[in-house]
Amino acid sequence: MPQPKSRKIAVLGYRSVGKSSLTIQFVEGQFVDSYDPTIENTFTKTMTVNGQEYNLQLVDTAGQDEYSIFPQSYTIDVDGYILIYSVTSYKSFEVVRVIHEKLLDMVGNVQVISFEEGKALAESWNAAFLESSAKENQTAVEVFRRMILEVEKMEAGQPQSRTPCSMM
Repeated sequence: MPQPKSRKIAVLGYRSVGKSSLTIQFVEGQFVDSYDPTIENTFTKTMTVNGQEYNLQLVDTAGQDEYSIFPQSYTIDVDGYILIYSVTSYKSFEVVRVIHEKLLDMVGNVQVISFEEGKALAESWNAAFLESSAKENQTAVEVFRRMILEVEKMEAGQPQSRTPCSMM
């Protein structure tokens, strides 16, 4: 059997939607219907999925609302998110959408501007275009190398009295 893998999962949602109840049911196999509001609890559990053993660290978070500042700790080393709403609360359904948007802003995994749209904008400015991701270390050096080349190209084609400026 392969070595166990560690996974950190955050449970997020509006207050009093059952985040703790679901987490405790999973970890301890019991339903707790009354407890104090959660600030943040961490649970551990080992489970096997498709023959692979996983050591889970479950972060049961405090309830969020649409105005809550999203704690950065909810994104550090987290492998997955469980977003919970109550079928008896439309407000909780709206808040889970806001939480999803905040998550996307924090982790930045969803690209909403296509390569083609970015390239078209750069072309409309007559500027060079290069798509990059600092987080994924994609072409970080190339961005600055290309900028130097663009500045040099402009400087070579203009009189020395003007200061060249290039955009990427």
